[in-house]
Amino acid sequence: MTTPSRKSLADTVENAVATPEKEQPYGALGLKDDEYRQIREILGRRPTSGELAMYSVMWSEHCSYKSSKIYLRQFGQKVSDEMKERLMVGMGQNAGVVDIGEGWAVTFKVESHNHPSYIEPFQGAATGVGGIVRDIISMGARPVAVMDQLRFGAIDDPDTARVVHGVTSGISFYGNCLGLPNIGGETVFDAVYQGNPLVNALAVGVMRHEDIKLANATGAGNQVVLFGARTGGDGIGGASILASDTFADGGPTKRPAVQVGDPFAEKVLIECCLELYRDDLVEAIQDLGAAGISCATSELAANGGSGMRVDLEKVLLRDPSLTPEEILMSESQERMMAIVAPEKLDAFHAVVNKWDVETSVLGEVTGDGRLVIQWHGEVIVDVDPSTVAVDGPVYERPVAYPTWIDALRDDSASALPRENDAETLRRQFTQLVASPNLADTSWVTNQYDYYVMGNTALAFPDDAGMIRVDEESGLGFSIATDCNGRFCQLDPYEGAKLALAEAYRNVAVSGSVPTAVTDCLNFGSPENPEVMWQFSQAIAGLADGCLELGIPVTGGNVSFYNQTGDQPIFPTPVVGVLGIIDDVARRIPSGWQDEGENLYLLGVTGTELDGSAWAGTVHGHLGGRPPAVDLGAEKKLAELLHAASLQSLVSSAHDLSAGGLAQTLAEGVLRFGVGARVWLREIMERDGVDAATALFSESTGRVIVSVPREDDVKFRGLCEGRGYPVLRIGVTDAPGEDGEPALEVQDLFTLRLSELRSLSTETLPAVFGATVTEPSK
Repeated sequence: MTTPSRKSLADTVENAVATPEKEQPYGALGLKDDEYRQIREILGRRPTSGELAMYSVMWSEHCSYKSSKIYLRQFGQKVSDEMKERLMVGMGQNAGVVDIGEGWAVTFKVESHNHPSYIEPFQGAATGVGGIVRDIISMGARPVAVMDQLRFGAIDDPDTARVVHGVTSGISFYGNCLGLPNIGGETVFDAVYQGNPLVNALAVGVMRHEDIKLANATGAGNQVVLFGARTGGDGIGGASILASDTFADGGPTKRPAVQVGDPFAEKVLIECCLELYRDDLVEAIQDLGAAGISCATSELAANGGSGMRVDLEKVLLRDPSLTPEEILMSESQERMMAIVAPEKLDAFHAVVNKWDVETSVLGEVTGDGRLVIQWHGEVIVDVDPSTVAVDGPVYERPVAYPTWIDALRDDSASALPRENDAETLRRQFTQLVASPNLADTSWVTNQYDYYVMGNTALAFPDDAGMIRVDEESGLGFSIATDCNGRFCQLDPYEGAKLALAEAYRNVAVSGSVPTAVTDCLNFGSPENPEVMWQFSQAIAGLADGCLELGIPVTGGNVSFYNQTGDQPIFPTPVVGVLGIIDDVARRIPSGWQDEGENLYLLGVTGTELDGSAWAGTVHGHLGGRPPAVDLGAEKKLAELLHAASLQSLVSSAHDLSAGGLAQTLAEGVLRFGVGARVWLREIMERDGVDAATALFSESTGRVIVSVPREDDVKFRGLCEGRGYPVLRIGVTDAPGEDGEPALEVQDLFTLRLSELRSLSTETLPAVFGATVTEPSK
């Protein structure tokens, strides 16, 4: 029971009026001097400690997008009618929603949990998964899959193992306990992420059209209900202090700001919410993630254009010593806030009691447009919720063209030696296959359950993950995420378009039609004008690219302050593309399974080695300009692949990206253990390139497909009819003389699959320990 002494701790509105000159620790909460002055102007007085806590978290970079808003508007401005056709819910809600047909909708979003995952890798990554899954629940959907996009420091740095082990364990623990398949993602090692790894998590959910829920509190008299886990002291100030600041040199700090997750509580919460939705017992709902109760109350009230009165002492606590300010700022996990009509409250309680989920009615929706929070009968918050959740600061940060970028771009990979003798090419080929960013990632992915729920149609190591939505029709969706930070460092505008193009192409090779986009934009400090130039360029590239491809950005996340000291990470705008497939039985894997099929290269190879895996791995080089991307050609290629899928003309399809043709061939033969015999001469003659370029160039708009012999004429006719460049470059082959499958690059070298597999699979285990032999079940 709360004692009177606790009540006296509260800083009331009455007290704030009476003590206007009281000094407040706004700087420690992440607020700038001018922001604090702005809050005083809005209120006409000094804020109470509770109000200061709310504004500090809700006006943080992480929650308010104050440095990015002016650029993010492009996603709503550069929009065509084509982009609106399937968009049911766009930016501004917890996640975007897309109509995939047959009365089904998919909601998906990717978010960051970068800084917590450096400080406390296991809990940081685990709660990143939990948070994004709750965004999906709050849209009214059943979560059906997760993905992760990981960037770690140099693989041989002593601290990298700490982060890698913690992050992968946290993701697998939380996702596996929830019973959600992890169907794809990325793992990248680069020294630029050494002190600031990136842990981005994506979740997807499905629902019927009529089941969509929004976070809008309306209806005076409706009850405000908090349910789920109790509120504790973990995660306090995570959004304002942890996610909205840079790391100083000296290693992990700020540990108390990292949340602690309980996936079993979240699993129960998922089922509880779905039953509440089924019985139509909530008017609106909001998950409690960043900024906790501060966020949920202010956003629900602001979005609904209403007011809200809350009695904060009714919040159920794990730690009874928490102050009102700490309760408002806590980011304890597995909590939801619902708006419930009074006549449905008993039925609501019956459902949450059935699931043994703790619940407290905190207050009610009002019609006065004010958010009033009381503590034992005294008012500690009295604000217009829009000033907290919507009308925060908007900054036009200084933007400066980087002083270093011209020299970087002038340092082209064209000056690097390109030897074309067989021995050198074989050595470089094997060097790439075994490099950390191209090697087999089973060490990471085998910790995840790919197939739980029984609806996974494609997963690691295919180019996209795919889930069946409807058992009868086979309707499904696929998702791929991509970003090459090296390309973005050279040119953030083109780099963002390249990330979009690769994710779009990866969805297309699965047999799906690319339909919508989510993004997670990871950058350095917005207070650095050169970083803001990178950010502005990347947003423009992504918005322009989406307009050209005709697919909308449905929502996403901005993560700033990704740097240690003054050294920002490479710009890393992770792009996720969702595609629709009318029957997952038509899915296309990324490797060939049968011998005697023809291998075709779609697209043209140019001398584009700047920023490539070859330049980085073989020569330790980064410079020049990234590959040119023709989004019109990418769209044409996707349409060609879809037509080939509908006619069942291709048995596999795999895009060419990092590592070029060399890496795609290696992955193609290793996927199902079927060798191949390929030749480069036609590529070299038609495209005017040497053998090294044919193998290692990262030109865009290229895909390798395998075609059964009986479909050869039809496939060639399809390509010719659509005017897309195509070359037959090989055949899937029977075992060699010694009976072992091999990859033969004619006139250059032959590599047995056993050797290739060893090269690819031994890199990560050599550093991090043995690989789990089978994906987690």
